[in-house]
Parts: sequence; structure tokens; C-alpha cells
Amino acid sequence: MLMTKLSTVALSKLSPKIRIPQYDRTNLRQHIVHLGVGGFHRAHQAVYLDDLLALPDTERWAECGVGVLPADARMRDALASQDHLYTLVERSADTATARVIGSMTGFILAPEAREAALEKLAAADTRIVSLTITEGGYFIDEATGAFLENHPDIQRDLLNPIAPITSIGLIAEALDRRRLRNLPPFTVMSCDNLQHNGHVIRKVLLGFTALSNPTLRQWIAHHVAFPNCMVDRITPATTPADIAFVSENFGIDDAWPVVTEPFLQWVVEDTFSAGRPAWERVGVQFTPDVAPYEIMKMRLLNGSHLAMAYLGALHGYTRVHEIMQDPVFARFITAFMDQVTPVVPVIPDTSIPNYKRTLIERFANPTINDQVTRICSEGSAKIPKWLLPSITELLDAGAPMDLLALVVASWIFYFTRFTDERGQPLDIIDARAPELTRLASQSVTDPSPFLALESIFGAALPANLHFVQTVTDALDQLSTTGVIATLQHYLTIS
Repeated sequence: MLMTKLSTVALSKLSPKIRIPQYDRTNLRQHIVHLGVGGFHRAHQAVYLDDLLALPDTERWAECGVGVLPADARMRDALASQDHLYTLVERSADTATARVIGSMTGFILAPEAREAALEKLAAADTRIVSLTITEGGYFIDEATGAFLENHPDIQRDLLNPIAPITSIGLIAEALDRRRLRNLPPFTVMSCDNLQHNGHVIRKVLLGFTALSNPTLRQWIAHHVAFPNCMVDRITPATTPADIAFVSENFGIDDAWPVVTEPFLQWVVEDTFSAGRPAWERVGVQFTPDVAPYEIMKMRLLNGSHLAMAYLGALHGYTRVHEIMQDPVFARFITAFMDQVTPVVPVIPDTSIPNYKRTLIERFANPTINDQVTRICSEGSAKIPKWLLPSITELLDAGAPMDLLALVVASWIFYFTRFTDERGQPLDIIDARAPELTRLASQSVTDPSPFLALESIFGAALPANLHFVQTVTDALDQLSTTGVIATLQHYLTIS
């Protein structure tokens, strides 16, 4: 197939089967600045905006990306080489469709152009600043939720407020410039996979400015909106195979396409400082309370990811769909969801059984090739959010939680092993890996060194003898009989 390098002038040369922006991109206004442009943002928020721009009679909102880290230079260069256009491929088990997204019209790499980034944020045209900066970008203690004001990067920004290196410092300085210029504030909208993400970014920003500029803190507290939102779309990192797939199947030479699933969801609290796009026209759900949707997703989708992650990795699986093709694992994930369901909130017009069936279909999609390593990564940060709250509430209700305790045990066991059951090395990615590996070496079948980590497990769960014994039994079962026999045992007794 003849390949076409993606660019504005090349759009007309692409196959008519490929949806392209039909709107005038030169007539757009960069009312949104997004910090942390990765695959997920380009498969999610940018797509909703592109959908909206395709409709008649809508405001001409566009976005400018900002890279906060030096490593973001790769994204800057890739997008700049193709007029900030990129290919989005949606793949189901049976079909693959491609479209070109045009809602991003600029990109600034803050480490190389810090003043330009600050002025873009502070510009009167900027009405929303959105973020996908991962959990680590918020500088929050995982166990207590406290702002990590002593973190070296935060301390560096407190000493150098006009040349910040963190997203928090960038937002604070930009808001201060707007305050001093008598400009209204922009909305700060976290789109990261954090429960109460709007509350989290507000807490962090107020904590930072309380130390750096109390007057600014008061202004932010009274005038800036921080909507909570729930985002959902499985989007693995782009691989060389994905780039080749786009080239071979659609004839597009794209430096950094995005391959994702057809499913897409965004639930947003409708509170904004300076207006917003009419996203409800393209399927965004606006609600006064996002929390039930967040809990449903975290406990069922994210919790199930953890349920398959460490057990799947230990058994030797490298892709999520491979796990779901194993009938024992498929039964286990279904049983895990059923055990969690009693602590999933009831949401009007939402069928939990249908949601669970949809999740099973999404996990089993063989074309996404979601890596098990990706969902295993940073478990020390994920488990306190996605698994432990469910365990706590099930214990309080006197309900079974043995399958969830098995997941905790599988995470602990993961750190005792250097290879999977097929003899392949395990790739452990966790900011606390050295500490956790050291603890695991103390005893293969005793979870107490891990459970004593109050920064992960808090104080109440390790004091619950039933929880400790259930995790201990699961860890012993894993180390004695292996993954599949353990799963079969738990499926028999649950």
C-alpha cells in the first residue's frame, strides 16, 4: 500500500474510509491547555473535542498540549512533524477503523520553553487547563492523602516559583499571573485515574500556594473550579507494531498513532470557572456527583485488572487477552467481580450486570494487546485505591472477601519471584520495588512484613486478624500449589 506522511496537506490523499477533520483548523481557538499529552489523552479527551468540532454550530475550541518532562520532547517532535495531527485506530475483535484527530493545534515543551508554557496557561484565551500526569504528578502520600510538601521537586518550585518544573508549580504561577492581571481564572480539570481527582488537585494546589503565596491561595480557593471526572478507555502504549499496523492497513506514515478499544466513557461534574465545550452533545455525561461512577469503575474495572495482573504474570501470560482466553482465569475474574459487587454503588440508569459483561468483553479483546506488565506496574500505588477499600467494606459487612485477599497475596508473592512459572524473568516496575523486594526476601509465606507497611495498608486492615489470616492462607496456597491450582481451589470454595 502506498504510504502518505500525515500532514494537513496530505489529508485529501488518504483513503475515503479514513475519517478526517472536516472543520477549519486554522479557525480554532486554543481554549484548553493540556498537561501531560500521552496515549490516553489522545484517545479520550482529544477525541471528544474532535467529535464536537465535527458538529455544526459549536464553539471553535481547540487545545494546546504542554509537555512537563524532558522525555516529552519525543511527543513534541512527533506531533510537530505532522501539524499536530495523529491517527486514532479503534480495534475490536472483528474490525479496525482509523480516523485522524485534529483537535490539538499546538504543543509546548515546558523544560525548553518554560516562559512560553506559562504565558500560554496565563493567556486570556485559556479557559480550561486539563491534566493527565499520572498519580505521581500530584505529590500525594498514598496512605494518608497528605500533600508531600517536602518532596525535592516541590521544594525546588517553592524556591523558584517563576521557573517551575512541576505541573503544580506551572498551574500556580499561571494562576498568579492571571490574578495580577485581573483576568478570570481557568478551570483546573484532572483527568487522571484518581478517585475525587478534582478534590485531589485542589488540595495539592492549595497546599502548595499556602507555602508559596497565601494571597494566591485565597484567590484560588474562592474563584477556581476543580471538577471531578471519571475517565475510561483502555489505551496501551503505542508499539512499533502499532505504527506498522497503521502504515500497512491504512497507508498512513504516522510517527505516533494511538491504538485503542471502541469503548469510551467520560463522566464530569458540571462546575467550570470560565465555560466549557458542549461536550454533552457528543456523549459526555454531566452529573452533580461523579463519585458513584468512580467507585464502580475502580472496584470493577481497575480491581479486576489487579486480579488478573499478578496472577497472570506469575503464570507466564504477557497479554491481558491471553489471560481471559484461559477458562480458569475467566471464571476467576467473573467470580472476583461478583464478590466485589455488594460494595459497588447503585447508579440510576446503569446496569451493573451489563457493565460487568462489557468489562469481560473489553478484557478479552485480542486486538488491543494490552500488556500485563503495564497493569502490574506501580502496584504499591494502585492497591490502596483499587482493592483495599473494597476489602475494608466487605469486612465491615461480614461479606466474603477471600478472592480479594488472594489478589493481595499474589502481589506479595510477585515480589518473591524472579521468574514466572514458565521460567521467564518477571519485569517488576514499582517506585518501591527495592523496599518491597527486600521485605519479600524475609519470608516467602509470611505477609506480615508487607502488611505492616502503613503507607499502603493503613492501620485497620493489618489489625484485622481475619484479613491477615486470609492473606496468609492465600500466600501459602500460591507458594505450595502454583497459580492454576490456587485459582481452582478458590473457585471451588467461593
